[in-house]
Amino acid sequence: MSMHRLVEGLSRRGRVAATTCGSAGAVDGILEKVFQETVQCKQAPPAVYLGIDPTSDGLHVGHLVGVLALKQFQQKGWKPIAVVGGATGLIGDPSGRDTERQLLDESAVRSNIMGLQKDLARVLDFQQPSSGAGPQAILENNLDWFQNMSALDLLRDVGKHFRIATMLGRESVKSRLGRGDEGMSFTEFSYQLLQGYDFLHLYRKHNCRVQIGGSDQWGNIVSGVDLIRRVESKTDALGLTVPLLTTKSGQKLGKSSGNAVWLNPEKTSDYLFYQYFIRTEDSDVEDLLLKLTDLDEAEIVQVMSDHRAEPFKRGAQKVLAREVMTLIRGKERLSSAITASQVLFGGSLGEVDSTTLIELARDSEMPSSVLNLDSVVNQPLVDLAYSASVCKSRNEAKRLVASRGLYINNRRVESVDEVFDIDKHAIDGKVVLVRSGKRNYVLVVLE
Repeated sequence: MSMHRLVEGLSRRGRVAATTCGSAGAVDGILEKVFQETVQCKQAPPAVYLGIDPTSDGLHVGHLVGVLALKQFQQKGWKPIAVVGGATGLIGDPSGRDTERQLLDESAVRSNIMGLQKDLARVLDFQQPSSGAGPQAILENNLDWFQNMSALDLLRDVGKHFRIATMLGRESVKSRLGRGDEGMSFTEFSYQLLQGYDFLHLYRKHNCRVQIGGSDQWGNIVSGVDLIRRVESKTDALGLTVPLLTTKSGQKLGKSSGNAVWLNPEKTSDYLFYQYFIRTEDSDVEDLLLKLTDLDEAEIVQVMSDHRAEPFKRGAQKVLAREVMTLIRGKERLSSAITASQVLFGGSLGEVDSTTLIELARDSEMPSSVLNLDSVVNQPLVDLAYSASVCKSRNEAKRLVASRGLYINNRRVESVDEVFDIDKHAIDGKVVLVRSGKRNYVLVVLE
């Protein structure tokens, strides 16, 4: 299997921020040579790894560019390794931080690792892949190789290869020392040694030649490449960074920033996940189509051409939401998210159940009203609209019906004399969606 200019392809789509050995073409040349050597020697395929901080129990959208790069290496025959920092997570990575991280205990890290593996499996194949899918992905925990390493071992075998001047020159260190208030603890300062050793360990154990990380990981990645060069006298280990996904203000997406959109539907609902991409700015949508979807570049060109002709239809955003939602959550959840979104634009409720409507009301900040079931059964629907505070009076509700502006479950109320029928109007016998005009919704919960 040939690499087919993998990194050039990633770079063209904006998925590469920098590499440790020059141009994307130069990287591809090295990767091709390494891969063909393993084939000729009938060795196991070379590996590539991505490190993940276990400070939360799941992945968010900000992780996707790196994980998708790992997936593309897998599809080209490289063994993908996801390394969760069971050891480094106890220390705290200073990269991209203004203040020191809150240190976690071992039980919290173990729990978080379980959640991370579930989310990684949404993208990477940890089972025996089918033909053509690439080698099986594996999950490594760096606590496995650090827990029996003494402080003396670390200083003697790793620390002697690091130079203080170089470490002080790393951006993650300079930015913190320059603040002049809290500065940086020795714990955080030593993080470079640990991540550098991760790469060396994986190089030896798995023939791992590539480390992928966010652009804020550049210094740590270079530390690993340098360590391999010094210890193994090898220059065939390299690193590449992927761009960070940021908000419009330039803030990194993530848990600590309070703006995370999680891959796990238990943490971010299907509706909110879908809407996150639907709300993408026109100026950002092409970039995200290139970075987060598997669509061919020619397809994306066509999508954007259609979008620019009729931007009000948000066609590019719908394609983006569809592709990412299908990849992460699956087609069934995509369908549910689309249906839920259409509900808020007057669409048919179709097969929408009460649980979905309750979640939709919560996620869209829709007003809700709790009414006693007995108080509404066989009563006029205009009374229901008044009791749910959709209208200020029964007369206003009647005028709304006359102007064809009152809806129950997105179906127009045709007569002021129509009464509430639990079988006809209550979803699962529990909730009723009442709407006045085009956008004024109230979810009525029946008790």
